[in-house]
Amino acid sequence: MKKIDLHIHTVASISDSPFDFCLDTLKEYVTKLELDCIAITNHNLFDLKQFELITQELGIKVLPGIEIDLEKGHLLLISENKELTDFATKCNQVKGLINTKEDYIDVETLNKIFPDLTKYLLIPHYDKSPNITADTLAKLSPHILAGEVTSAKKFTTCIKDNEKLTPVIFSDIRIKSGLKTYPTRQTFIDLEEITLGGIKYCLSDKSKVSMTKSDGNKFFQVTDDGLYLSTGLNVVLGERSSGKTHTLGRIMESQEEVKYIKQFALLQNDEEKFEKLLTTRHSTVNEKFFKEFKDVVDEVKNIDLRSNKLDIEKYISSLLKFASESDKFDTYSKTILFSESLFTEIELKSLENLIKATETLIENTEYKDIISKHLIIENLKNLLRDLIIKHIELHKDNLKKRWLNDVIQKIKSELRLKSTSTPPDDIDLYQILIENEKVRRFNSIVEELKKEREIDRKEIRGFKVIAKTKTYSGAQEMKNKSGKMLVFSDAFSRYDNPYSFLNSLKTTGLPETEYHKFFIDICYQTLNKHNVPVSGGERSEFNLLHEINDALQYDMLLIDEPESSFDNLFLKNEVNELLKSISQHIPVVVVTHNNTVGASIQPDYILYTKKTIVDQEISYQVFSGHPSQKTLKDQNGKEIENYDILLKCLEAGNDAYEERRIKTYETLKN
Repeated sequence: MKKIDLHIHTVASISDSPFDFCLDTLKEYVTKLELDCIAITNHNLFDLKQFELITQELGIKVLPGIEIDLEKGHLLLISENKELTDFATKCNQVKGLINTKEDYIDVETLNKIFPDLTKYLLIPHYDKSPNITADTLAKLSPHILAGEVTSAKKFTTCIKDNEKLTPVIFSDIRIKSGLKTYPTRQTFIDLEEITLGGIKYCLSDKSKVSMTKSDGNKFFQVTDDGLYLSTGLNVVLGERSSGKTHTLGRIMESQEEVKYIKQFALLQNDEEKFEKLLTTRHSTVNEKFFKEFKDVVDEVKNIDLRSNKLDIEKYISSLLKFASESDKFDTYSKTILFSESLFTEIELKSLENLIKATETLIENTEYKDIISKHLIIENLKNLLRDLIIKHIELHKDNLKKRWLNDVIQKIKSELRLKSTSTPPDDIDLYQILIENEKVRRFNSIVEELKKEREIDRKEIRGFKVIAKTKTYSGAQEMKNKSGKMLVFSDAFSRYDNPYSFLNSLKTTGLPETEYHKFFIDICYQTLNKHNVPVSGGERSEFNLLHEINDALQYDMLLIDEPESSFDNLFLKNEVNELLKSISQHIPVVVVTHNNTVGASIQPDYILYTKKTIVDQEISYQVFSGHPSQKTLKDQNGKEIENYDILLKCLEAGNDAYEERRIKTYETLKN
């Protein structure tokens, strides 16, 4: 088995924060992580002189490569260590085309620069941002064997799914001085002699790729000093102040996308704080509910009915005056253009939305099969073409109207300057009519919105979270909602008149983007399995279950001593089962002193932490192994008895355990 890292940066490009390369750091990284092969893959460039220096100084296989911004994703392109001048020339062409962080090349350009892609190893960002899209992968299909991912969770997911590419996990490290720890994201391949062809052969077969040298994909390295974890359920044991939380911190720092539930963090007996926390957790429900209504508010917030009314009154007065002076009309006022109305432009927003929707249907790859089942793509393309032609046609008409209106305005101005007659005021009656209708519809929408209803229901392990709409009961409630020192008394007095209330909100100092939230409120209620509002203790239980349930959005879950806040029956019946279930999908690490968690949860792997002080220097040892092993080992091979550890950490020692078992439990047996 060979350990490889084919994603290393040694030159800062426009895509990186500034850093200075340090060869000694690279040597230490390669030695400490025991790497057999690396690739230098800087963003959109290849430094031939530096690469040759690195190759001379390292005693392992070094491959030349480049990380290319390709169609808004990233692609590693790696070559054999030969014909370096030609490779550097090709990479310089890439560099010349990408001058900003937003620039990228397309597949056609890639093929022109690298005409024979079979000579290279191509590894796209797969489950890693910015990822190469499915369409781009399809264009490169014959040359793509593996995809880069970011975590053990994503690696194991790809390994198990036959439809996914062979996963590889690399460091993506910037080699600079001052690095205190090194990433543990590397990949093992089943290969004797390292060549580019050999690597490509291994990547074409998932059985030849793993995260560990001897344990396949059931384990992965988490710290650069050799600490491994199971991809399933891990339990961390240890005496007080022995380094358990310290170990969790190191694991946290070494990984991305980690959910860390700290000790006592979930105790929440204050009802108001609990409701606030619940509302924050379910902000997506709020956003979804208000999404369309926010657009309605934005349509109406700048309409001024009072100003429109005054304009109409002013227009009528000027029209009456103009009619009363008909006997005084002169040559200028008798011309048609003297009182001509302007052309009304056609609103194109709905047509533009239709064009965007059609484009989305055509370009969507995720649901392409469903779309093509009901709609012929060629017909959609024809529809898009006709819609665009119609848009061009209407836009031209609007441009003509705009030009004519400008001419009419200029002529009217000249005529009115020379005439002694008073012309009627200009007014867009159609626009005023539209705005009146918008306000009327707005009022009816708000009245419908104010009808209280249940808008969302979510169940988590026997608990129910119900979201309901409700009207505001007073100005203080609105102030609390805003979270600012604002006065809502005048606005609330107009709460029953939606349009008037909207205008009053403008005077409160509330940001325009928040207006929509004050017409209706959303409240949440959490019920237990008996459909009764949760008690203080149940709030904490719900918090834990909710946080654990949320963990599947992450790549790893860490929990520090859940028994500090919960009783054993809850831990055994609810928490253990949920943790076991989640550990089938992501690595889970639980710190515990409790035998209900530590023993009955049946972990896949055990870690035992021990603090030692030598010459006033504190250090932490971590022993690990399978629960069934008689001994646990640290990274240096030192062993410790597993039986003693379990009794000491979970049962307060053998003597205490035997005494409790005989004097307490045996006595109480019926």
